[in-house]
Amino acid sequence: MNCRFCKNPLQHEFIDLINAPASNSFLTKEQLNEPEVFYPLKVFVCDQCFLVQVDEYKKSDAIFDSEYVYFSSYSTSWLSHAERYTDMIIKRFGLTGKSLAVEVASNDGYLLQYFVQKEIPVLGIEPTRNTAAVAREKGVDTITEFFGTGLAHKLAGEGKKADLLLGNNVLAHVPDIVDFVGGMKILLKPEGVITMEFPHLLQLVENNQFDTIYHEHFSYLSFYTVNKIFADRGLTLFDVEELPTHGGSLRIFAKHTENQDLPISDRVKGLQEKEKNKGIDDIGHYQDFQQRVLAVKLDLLNFLIKAKKEGRAVVAYGAAAKGNTLLNYCGVKSDLIRFVSDANPSKQNKYLPASHIPVTSEAAIREQRPEYVIILPWNIKEEITEQLKYIKEWGGKFVVFIPKLEVF
Repeated sequence: MNCRFCKNPLQHEFIDLINAPASNSFLTKEQLNEPEVFYPLKVFVCDQCFLVQVDEYKKSDAIFDSEYVYFSSYSTSWLSHAERYTDMIIKRFGLTGKSLAVEVASNDGYLLQYFVQKEIPVLGIEPTRNTAAVAREKGVDTITEFFGTGLAHKLAGEGKKADLLLGNNVLAHVPDIVDFVGGMKILLKPEGVITMEFPHLLQLVENNQFDTIYHEHFSYLSFYTVNKIFADRGLTLFDVEELPTHGGSLRIFAKHTENQDLPISDRVKGLQEKEKNKGIDDIGHYQDFQQRVLAVKLDLLNFLIKAKKEGRAVVAYGAAAKGNTLLNYCGVKSDLIRFVSDANPSKQNKYLPASHIPVTSEAAIREQRPEYVIILPWNIKEEITEQLKYIKEWGGKFVVFIPKLEVF
C-alpha cells in the first residue's frame, strides 16, 4: 500500500482495530441471520508526509448509498454551529445575493438552509440520495454526485463557480484526496474562499479518539499534512481556527495561491509551531497509540462485566458510527448492553452492525429506567446529558469511555 497523497510506501502501522463491518451498515431483523461482511480496520502513517490513512477496503460508492443513515440535522448543537458559521462567513467575506455558496457533502441541508434564509444562492453536492431529497425539501438546490475534478469541470463549464466553497467533515471521507482538492481549485472563483472543517489528528492522538476511525474515514488529518496537499494543488491556507466540535476540529480557510488580496493569518504559523512541538512530523509521535487504546478497551470490558455481575442494567445513547467502532473493537454484544437509543427514525428498529444491539427510540430509556446510560457520541456529551437529565430521577448515571472511563 502506498500513501494516497505522496505515493510513498507505507511501512508504519498506527493502529489495528482488527476487522469490522462498515460502521453505518445497520441491520434489519431479517438480516440478523445472514452473513455480515467484515473489512480490515488497520491504519498506517506515512513517514514522509505524515498522512494517517486506511486502505479503501470498502468502496466509497458502497458506503454512501441510498440507505445512508447519517442525517446532520438530528443534532441541535450541530445546527447551532452551522448557523453561527453562516452568520460569520457572510459578514467576514461580504457575501450577497449575487454570490454563490457551494457545499460539498451537504447532507440534508443542515447548513445551506441558513444561506437560503438569507437569500444567498446555494448549491449542495451530496452523493446520498435520501439525504439530498431532504435538503431539497428545505429549498436547498442539490445535485446527487460525488465531487472531484470531473464534476468541478462540468459545473465550472456551466458557470457555477463558487464565491464560497465549503465542506464540513468530508475531507477525511474521500479516497482520492488529491483529486478532491484539485476539484476545489477548479470550482473556486479567482477571488473565492474555501473553508473546510475536519477532526484534528492531534486531538485524536492525544485524547484516545480511536472510535473516530472507521471505513468512511479514509484519512486522518493534521494541519501539517493538509497544508501540503492544498499547496500541491495550487491552494494556500491563509487562516485556521481550532474548534471544539467532534472532540477538537480545525476550520481551514484557503484561497488560490495566485490571490494576493488575502493575507496569511498569524494563526497559521501558530498552529504549525504547535503541531511541530507536539511531534506531528515525527514518526515516534504515533507509535504508542495502540497500547493506550487497549487500556480503554480493558476499562470498558471491566465496567460492563462488573455491572452485569451486579445485575445493573446498561444501555447506550446515540447509534453513531464512532460507537460501532468502539463496541466492535471491544467485542461487546447485546448481552452486555441491552439497547442503544437514537433520535434518528432511520436507525430505530434496526440493529448495530456486528454487535447486533437493537436500536430504539428514547422512550425505551424512560420505560426501562436503566442504572447506566453510555454516551457513545461523546463529542456531544453536554447536549445528551441535558436531554436525558431525567435519568437522575431514578439514580441513573452517565458513562463515557473516551478519552478515559468517566461515570457521572
